[in-house]
Amino acid sequence: MNTVAIADYMTQDFATIRADMPVVEAARKLLRRRILGGPVTDAQGRLLGWISEQECLQVAIQVAYYNQRVATVRDIMRTDVLSVTPDMDALTLAQQMLGDKPKSYPVVDAGGKVVGVITRRHILKLLDDLMALPLSRSA
Repeated sequence: MNTVAIADYMTQDFATIRADMPVVEAARKLLRRRILGGPVTDAQGRLLGWISEQECLQVAIQVAYYNQRVATVRDIMRTDVLSVTPDMDALTLAQQMLGDKPKSYPVVDAGGKVVGVITRRHILKLLDDLMALPLSRSA
């Protein structure tokens, strides 16, 4: 089977989230894009961390119900982020996703800049596309 690069299935339409942004603003960005999480980047687009709906939910509860201070993304983002490269084999990543690994990965170029995001849904789309291909027959 031929390999398929992550770049062929990743999305380049991900939320731009900065570390100094209020968490409620980051949550709005995730909601608008209907995504579970997104990379936190610096001004040059380099990966600093990851924030998910789960982290945003806790802060949103504090703000909505208890009128507590508004946290910034830096306060709650995960910094131990697993990332992948655009040329990595998507089927290799699919195998990794079967375990306790994340559901979404930032796709980072050689300079550390986030160029996309790949999720389990993207990998399922790849597998669906592969299953739709006609099987080659030997003569």
